[in-house]
Amino acid sequence: MQILHPPGWSPSVGYSNGISVSAGRVVFIAGQVGWDAKQHFQSDELVPQFEQALKNILTILAEAGGMPSHICRLTAYCIDKRAYLAGRRELGRIWSALMGNHYPTMSMIFVADLLDTPAKIELEATAVIPTS
Repeated sequence: MQILHPPGWSPSVGYSNGISVSAGRVVFIAGQVGWDAKQHFQSDELVPQFEQALKNILTILAEAGGMPSHICRLTAYCIDKRAYLAGRRELGRIWSALMGNHYPTMSMIFVADLLDTPAKIELEATAVIPTS
């Protein structure tokens, strides 16, 4: 996996502008909300839902034999921009705990609502697991 950062560009913070992968098995992970394995929300708040949604992504990826560093793209759909901005420090702590120093390409999209109430955020990912 090669991080693509054109010369002269300002550093990206918390994401990569581009990633190139030469070979591997592609894993697509559907949108995950902040519920547990039994589809129960333990919190109505954005930060704990983000943590659970990211854990769900990583659990599915592990099922395919992948690791956090194999994620190439992550898209977040969030219904509460104020809560996201207010929680950025805590979200960063959660990211570091679960993803380490790996920053895939990412998009944050603010939407009017999500299907599963009381979901505040939904994450979907694409990973490439290197071939042996």
